[in-house]
Amino acid sequence: MRNLIVKLKRFFLKFVFYCFVGSILWVLLYAIIPVPITPLMIFRLVENISEGKELILYKDWISYNNISPNLPIAVVAAEDQKFVDHKGFDFESMKKAFKGNQKGHKIKGGSTISQQVAKNAFLWPSRTYLRKGLEAYFTVLIEIFWSKKRIMTVYLNIIEMGNGVYGAEAASMYYWKKNAIDLSKEQAAGIAAILPNPRKWSPNTARRKGWIMRQMRNLGGELNYEKGVEQDKTKEK
Repeated sequence: MRNLIVKLKRFFLKFVFYCFVGSILWVLLYAIIPVPITPLMIFRLVENISEGKELILYKDWISYNNISPNLPIAVVAAEDQKFVDHKGFDFESMKKAFKGNQKGHKIKGGSTISQQVAKNAFLWPSRTYLRKGLEAYFTVLIEIFWSKKRIMTVYLNIIEMGNGVYGAEAASMYYWKKNAIDLSKEQAAGIAAILPNPRKWSPNTARRKGWIMRQMRNLGGELNYEKGVEQDKTKEK
């Protein structure tokens, strides 16, 4: 019996070690290659099959330089205004969200862009404590091994932006028949506005679009991943 316990202990330690090494290698791989598919994309496809719906998957990986500067500003304005400054977590927002949810208010979970990338690139869609714990773990890893620009690039290429629509290029072509590099400020704000519920909301009628555009004007310029948001000195006061 004792030998069995020792063997099980060794097996468990080896399993944990290989998972740890494997996760780091996985993160390092995605630091240099496009993310081919995400667990959420697979989940949506299986969901459509089970419901007898048409299989829809629009995605087209493009480089950061082929995305309009309006879109990173828009998603930062809408989702995570401390993105370039934090280390993966916005504890103040998480605290506010927790307190609001405790009171029964419908408040988003306070997830940063980094956390959303960790969840979408590496993990399955669920709300379990295990998934949240792994999300925190992968968030730490990508903050260590990726640059902020890489995190944003992956985010803008894999995030769900409509029914079967993933990433900036696919969304731009789906909604406006144009490339992501040509997105206007209003169109970028429209995409950012639907991110909390992209399969039900439309970027053309999103209610948060006006608020996001005001936040974009306050942030101004383009994202400077070394010094935060670079203010546009020519913007109107």
